[in-house]
Amino acid sequence: MSTLAPLRLLREPWNVSEGNQSNAVVGASGGWCQGLDIPHELFLALGLVSLVENLLVVAAILKNRNLHSPTYYFICCLAVSDMLVSISNMAEMLFMLLLEHGVLVMHPSIVRHMDSVIDVLICSSVVSSLSFLGVIAIDRYITIFYALRYHSIMTLQRAVVTMVSIWLVSTISSTVLITYYHSNTVLLCLISFFLFMLVLMLVLYIHMFALARHHLHSITCQQKPPTTYRGGSLKGAVTLTILLGVYFICWGPFFFHLILIVTCPTNPFCTCFFSYFNLFLILIICNSVIDPLIYAFRSQELRRTLREVVTCSW
Repeated sequence: MSTLAPLRLLREPWNVSEGNQSNAVVGASGGWCQGLDIPHELFLALGLVSLVENLLVVAAILKNRNLHSPTYYFICCLAVSDMLVSISNMAEMLFMLLLEHGVLVMHPSIVRHMDSVIDVLICSSVVSSLSFLGVIAIDRYITIFYALRYHSIMTLQRAVVTMVSIWLVSTISSTVLITYYHSNTVLLCLISFFLFMLVLMLVLYIHMFALARHHLHSITCQQKPPTTYRGGSLKGAVTLTILLGVYFICWGPFFFHLILIVTCPTNPFCTCFFSYFNLFLILIICNSVIDPLIYAFRSQELRRTLREVVTCSW
């Protein structure tokens, strides 16, 4: 089990023979193609910070009844997905450190089974995180364009069904992905899902901001102050756009890595890109660290509740 390599299908291309892979590495090993030696402590520190932050977000949403709405329930599920990233990465890091230092001695078959379980957890967090970002975007879209019908469209029952369905599908799909990790078809499905959700969210945000621009233009012409509700909705759209941008920056290299595995596993440039996989893992964990900060600073109600949770003002 290589150093902090949470998904077997991402560690190295499986459709390359050992000899060809060695030649490719030699051909691409000049200068900047040596990869990055990232300390274990950095992974553990970022994972711990992410875990604490997301726990606070979940606690704040559960504590404040004003936050008991479908939108914040979806945000709570996204925080749980981020915690899943942190916990699984920290668990694998600690597990491997114990094995490397001889503190923990286990049969290779048990190690492989443990590795598979952690792989499923991380893969589930990938699918569920992107899914909940898409659901949150759709929820905000309904809030803006179907404000009067929002509570009849996005009922609590439908929200619960949506959340349960996402977790169920994420778990099943991640299990299939890890089981059939040698198949390019499985990887292509994951890449297609990422691109589909990205396009969907971009379309929704473009439409929302087109409305925002039109609304602000109307306010300027009429010289009337904006309504609190619409202003809050547009602020929420800005928040989700920031989340989308952060997600794309943090997860983009990860999915580009998948694309290169499928398209050019023996190309020297691709082999060079593979050597930076630990950096992609750091970016993924950074996404889990950044998301709660966005919630805390963009939502006044959540920020106030977080302060109460931290100071134990129950």
